[in-house]
Amino acid sequence: MRIPAIPPDDLNEEQKPIYDDMNDEMSGYFSGFIKKRKDGAMLGPWAPALCYPIFGKPWWENIKAISDKSLLPPLVREVAILATGAHFKAGYELYSHTAIGESVHLDSDKIATIAAGQRPGDLPREEGIAYSIATSLASGGRLPEATWIMAVDEFGEDGAAELIFLIAGYHQLSAILNGFDVGIPCEESL
Repeated sequence: MRIPAIPPDDLNEEQKPIYDDMNDEMSGYFSGFIKKRKDGAMLGPWAPALCYPIFGKPWWENIKAISDKSLLPPLVREVAILATGAHFKAGYELYSHTAIGESVHLDSDKIATIAAGQRPGDLPREEGIAYSIATSLASGGRLPEATWIMAVDEFGEDGAAELIFLIAGYHQLSAILNGFDVGIPCEESL
C-alpha cells in the first residue's frame, strides 16, 4: 500500500469522526472480511480515505448513500460489484465482496466465475441485468437503451438508477484501491 494505515490513537481531529463513522458501519453491510489491523488501523479503501479526509469524507458519504437503504436485492448488488471489481482487477474489492457475496448466499461458482472476468451461464434475469450493466459501463460508452429498459422493467426506474450509481461508485472505489496499491490483507501481516 502506498500510504500508511493510521492507528486510531494517531488520528487527528479531522480524521477521528470519519473513523468513528466508518467503524460504526463496519458491523452491518461491510462485515465478514478483514477491515482493520489489530491496532485498529483501517485497511482497504478506508486507509486512504482517512489519510486524505478532504477527499475521503465525501467519498465515504457517497459509499454510505449507495449502501444504506438499497432498493436492489443483495445478490444483484454483489453481482454488479464483483463484475466491476473484476474489470478493474481491484483485488481488495474482489476479496471483500467475495465475503459479502457468500454472506448473502451468492453461489461460490458464480463468484469465482465473475471474479475471473467471465459471465456465469446460470445467472437469473435480475442478476444477469446487473452483470450486463456493470460490464457495459466498464467497457465505456453509452449504456444501450435496451439494457436500460430491461433494468427499469425489472427494478423500476429508481432501482435502475441506483444500480448505475452503485456501479459508478465501485468504479471510483476500484480506482482508489488500484491507485493506492491496496492489496488483500493476510492474517500474518496484521
